[in-house]
Amino acid sequence: MTSAMVIAGYLGLLLTLGVTSNRLFSGSGKDFQLATHSIGPFMLLMSLFGTTMTAFALIGSTGEAWQNGIGVYGKMASSSGIVHSLCFFLLGVKLWKFGHQYGYATQIEFFRDRLDSPKIGLVLFPILVSMVIVYLLAGILGAGTVVNVFTSGAFPNIFTGDPAVPPSVGAIPNWLGSLIICAVVLIYVFFGGMRGTAWANTFQTLAFLILGLITFFVIARSLGAGSVLENMREVSAQVQDRWTTRAGVSKSVFLTYMLIPLSVGMFPHIFQHWLTAKDANTFKLSVIVHPIFILLVWGPCIMLGIWATTDTAQTLVPALARLNHNAPGDQNKVLPILVKGLSGELLGGFLAAGVLAAIMSSLDSQFLCVGTMFTNDIAKPYFTKDGKLTDQQTVFLTRTFIILVVVVTYCLSLLDPKAVFGLGVWCFSGFSSLFPLIFASLYWRRLTRLGAYASIIAAGGAWCWYFWQALQADGPLSEYLIKIPMGTTEVEIMPVAAMIVVSTLALVAGSLASKPLPQQTVGKFFP
Repeated sequence: MTSAMVIAGYLGLLLTLGVTSNRLFSGSGKDFQLATHSIGPFMLLMSLFGTTMTAFALIGSTGEAWQNGIGVYGKMASSSGIVHSLCFFLLGVKLWKFGHQYGYATQIEFFRDRLDSPKIGLVLFPILVSMVIVYLLAGILGAGTVVNVFTSGAFPNIFTGDPAVPPSVGAIPNWLGSLIICAVVLIYVFFGGMRGTAWANTFQTLAFLILGLITFFVIARSLGAGSVLENMREVSAQVQDRWTTRAGVSKSVFLTYMLIPLSVGMFPHIFQHWLTAKDANTFKLSVIVHPIFILLVWGPCIMLGIWATTDTAQTLVPALARLNHNAPGDQNKVLPILVKGLSGELLGGFLAAGVLAAIMSSLDSQFLCVGTMFTNDIAKPYFTKDGKLTDQQTVFLTRTFIILVVVVTYCLSLLDPKAVFGLGVWCFSGFSSLFPLIFASLYWRRLTRLGAYASIIAAGGAWCWYFWQALQADGPLSEYLIKIPMGTTEVEIMPVAAMIVVSTLALVAGSLASKPLPQQTVGKFFP
């Protein structure tokens, strides 16, 4: 019961923090959605980093390294550190300026003004919400797995589990663990809004950074009888060649993987966090420190993943040997099983809380952003006579849609579970395919309505087509590749590359084939 009690205590503390922040809530819609632009440099850094470090980064990266080797660091982590900070600098500061100047709370409000197109929300809203739900699904699946593994044996008289799989006996089942986490996040977002989310993100980001490093050193110390460094050397020497290089990944695949982090430029929840900043100088700390934080999180997680393939780890933690590389969802269990098997019950509970902190620090921002988009981009322009809502109506509608999205996403998580990493890759690929739109909106005066609509439709159509192909193919979702004939050989690329090319060509062709926007419209953004 020790780990379960620690997890319960952590969730209780988080609820208290989120609900307490409600005392500072002014009651206005702007305060609920954007914390009245009052977030300083440190909290902005914690919010942005906590929001981007999800189940994909912790559970997903460890599982992917366990399955395919250390190359995942080069494919995702190193490029993310550079690309994310670049997006904060090139996009975030400009969008904050326009949001502060013209009163935006969502991306669609910005695009509506930039393109002088009141109807663009009808096209963009369903695409953005659908991809956010895929993102949420990855987090909810990861949360359920963590709770299930760390409560193993805590409730033998309630949850019998499968006797053939010892860790499942007496453990809170995945469906119930996911439900508990959804309920906790929903409550503090419901009461605290963006301010509660920012407070919770700051607390949780510090929690998983500190506890994550402790986790790494505790596991490294438990892998042998020597010092931490000696154990790391010995267990690393046992890793087979297939996990120590990226030899199995072609250069074309490796390079096109680096396009996936562009997704951060189109994340609706990142856009909303950008707008909470006090001023432009608030971004400096995030631009500088974000890559360092990525190293501190991804590096240890990936090392743990490849160590989990060694005889030493599987001897110390027999449950690792029972995992199947080809079983859907098994790679999600690697990190929690490793942590639970090589730490005491008390420490294991704290480490589980750290993993859950990373997951929940993303779920809250995503819940809030979809509620904000529905209220500002659908309810306000299409269900009111004058396009205005009172503060009470704004808060009510935002909260209502948040509940609806949580219910829908949770129900989807009860269906066939997929690997967190694979879902994350496809979610990010979809957002990356829209990157040309946000970049052109800020840096290309000639962008037109037709070009924007063409880009959105092309990106959405390409994503649906390739995702359907990936579902029909054998193997993990993250390993689906497009093969392009080149003479007598084939070049393999990630689907995200094709999506971005299609989206960019549609944007440029549509813009050049249509009349430029009026100078009055363009002049607001290119004075």
